[in-house]
Amino acid sequence: MRFRHPDGSTVHLAYCTNVHPAETLDGVLAQLRDHCEPVRRRLGRDRLGIGLWLAKDAAHALVTDPSALRGLRTELDRRGLEVVTLNGFPYEGFGAEEVKYRVYKPDWADPERLDHTTALARVLAGLLPDDVTEGSISTLPLAWRTAYDEHRAETARTALRSLAERLDALQELTGRDIRVGLEPEPGCTVETTGDAIGPLTAIGHDRIGICVDTCHLATSFEDPHTALDALTEARVPVVKSQLSAALHAEHPYLPDVRGALAAFDEPRFLHQTRTATAAGLRCTDDLGQALNGDALPDASPWRAHFHVPLHAAPAAPLTSTLDVLKAALTRLVGGPQPLTRHLEVETYTWQALPAELRPRARSQLVDGIAAELTLARDLLTDLGLKELP
Repeated sequence: MRFRHPDGSTVHLAYCTNVHPAETLDGVLAQLRDHCEPVRRRLGRDRLGIGLWLAKDAAHALVTDPSALRGLRTELDRRGLEVVTLNGFPYEGFGAEEVKYRVYKPDWADPERLDHTTALARVLAGLLPDDVTEGSISTLPLAWRTAYDEHRAETARTALRSLAERLDALQELTGRDIRVGLEPEPGCTVETTGDAIGPLTAIGHDRIGICVDTCHLATSFEDPHTALDALTEARVPVVKSQLSAALHAEHPYLPDVRGALAAFDEPRFLHQTRTATAAGLRCTDDLGQALNGDALPDASPWRAHFHVPLHAAPAAPLTSTLDVLKAALTRLVGGPQPLTRHLEVETYTWQALPAELRPRARSQLVDGIAAELTLARDLLTDLGLKELP
């Protein structure tokens, strides 16, 4: 979906396909048929943006076989779909029964991460619509925080500098400007937008920036305006933003709140949980750790890294951080010029929701994704952007 910003530029809205597990190119093609095109039709649109997640095997198949890449581009066109952004964070196995800490491997100190991201950039250059020259890729925020010493940190910085050189060369070769954004996430070396400023200014390249995920922003209790003002002042480019909402519990000391939270403690994904205290953030790596014993103080609200559907906040006594998303979006695209032109709805946890909230059929998932995109569209038009055909 495309929108005209008051300054005349085009802002793209997509939804991320990491909600649909697929490790191979055949799986990606099936996603387009079974999910993406039905969402487009449900919205009554001639064209729908999708943020593709390409696992390592699918990316390898596309970057080594020009005919496969042409075939994917043809299939996108045939189904009324377009791609300006990729999710390059998960490397493989995102649809496994247990993901947890595995999603942070390989990190930016491992050569596989550079090779994979380079492949994604080359693929994206070939998938961009004919009238679009800018593409974006979100990626791991350096590494999970443990076992990350100064040697690995320097290796990661060197890898990102190499990536920047490759992106420069790709632009010269193809005319396509592909940018990569570190995506701060709770528990990682780069947990907050503030954590990103130092490494990114040290790299000092306008093709390496930040991806602002509004669920992660909220989970870490960052104020959107303060965070985005700091990025602007530091001249860190916002490559893209993922529109997502975290799980919020206002009164975690109450038994009924604990019981409601326990329904979201599931075995597939890591749900880092945070509370803001006078002494700073207190943290656990997962929701279950917060619920067991006194690992987390419960006098103040808790937020958990659980991407809840944008249009459907959890039932009381829980809610979502949709207000943080709205505040961030106002700052991102509501000003005289947009801070980013690539927005991506990223609710990948539909099948991890409590059983009674999960879509039971493919059509229900299509309905849910379409409802999220409708909400995002309405937020954008309320900010003065005009939806384009």
